[in-house]
Amino acid sequence: MSKALLLSGGIDSIAMAYWQRPDFAITINYGQAPADTEIRISKIVAEALNIEHHVVLVDCSSLGSGDLLNQSALEVSPSSEWWPYRNQLLITLACMKAIALGVQELMLASVRSDGFHKDGTSEFYRLTDQLMRYQEGGIKITCPAIDLSSVELVRKAKVPYSLLNWAHSCHRSNIPCGKCRGCNKYREVMYELQQTGNA
Repeated sequence: MSKALLLSGGIDSIAMAYWQRPDFAITINYGQAPADTEIRISKIVAEALNIEHHVVLVDCSSLGSGDLLNQSALEVSPSSEWWPYRNQLLITLACMKAIALGVQELMLASVRSDGFHKDGTSEFYRLTDQLMRYQEGGIKITCPAIDLSSVELVRKAKVPYSLLNWAHSCHRSNIPCGKCRGCNKYREVMYELQQTGNA
């Protein structure tokens, strides 16, 4: 079965790429502020793991909000980085590319903490999987790490620091701002890994 991974260049997707070794990696520039670095890091990771890498460019910046655009979040936003229906958008765009590549399964690197958002929950992915399977192509949506923390995923994947250190998690910029939720998560995960000597 041909598999693809939605690869953003963050800790979780790098660990997933190393663990699962998909046939294809798909990175999407949907208009987010750190897009250039996400693409650059994803390309480095894909080349290191001998994974065929594809970039999809669809500018949806006029529909977004929050940190990913360096804007104020909408009033209904549960957090500063929230972008309306973002995961639904990314899965759809990735599947549009994946179906042309003959992919039967699209993997996502969501982890337990992503359940803070409705579109990061197991239920969301279960429903999305049903929808994508129902449509032509019947692409299966899977989240192998949905019950793991980021630290647990890195440990399970046994991804080396030489690859993990490339990770870019900043929501606001192509250069880490050090203040956003993405940068905070990166710092916390790396600290815990270094404290325990596991990666």
